[in-house]
Amino acid sequence: MADRLIRLTTALAVMAVAAVAAVISYRHAYDLVRSHGETGPTARLVPFTVDGLIWAASMVILDASRRKQAAPSLAKWSLAVGIVATVGANVAHGAAHGPIGAIVSAWPALALVGSFELLMTLTRAATTVAPPRTEVDQTPEDAVLAEYLASLNGPGRPASQRYLAEKHGIDRRKVKEIITNAEQPTSA
Repeated sequence: MADRLIRLTTALAVMAVAAVAAVISYRHAYDLVRSHGETGPTARLVPFTVDGLIWAASMVILDASRRKQAAPSLAKWSLAVGIVATVGANVAHGAAHGPIGAIVSAWPALALVGSFELLMTLTRAATTVAPPRTEVDQTPEDAVLAEYLASLNGPGRPASQRYLAEKHGIDRRKVKEIITNAEQPTSA
């Protein structure tokens, strides 16, 4: 219960910070795009392309992590470029107010990226804690029987009692009993 509460409150805090930071960062990027000659839909949509790239790259990296695969290079590069672009746009927005203005303007972009990546870390961690579920949960005894019977039809020798006992965490005598019962013909 404590783990769930920690994850829930962390996720809520991250989402709240990300929402506030996203609004401010968007406004900075929008003002910057407008001050450089873009208007209308273009000025309103360009900031979404930057944060959208960060979102897309993070999702690809998260998907690779969940599949226990290496993150694609393009996703890593896209994430880095998106972070540089959003922080750069916010720094440029505040640069007219000196170094302090640039830092203050950069903060929402850093908070947005940091919050989002914390949420991704939390999500990745949650997927590694819980073991993958199968469609039908088997008892260890059923798993031993299924694996033993499958090994009878495969190449080589059947699975050994020692191997099955160690793999499924069952006493070796219990494995012997399961195999013996499986080998006995059933009477009709």
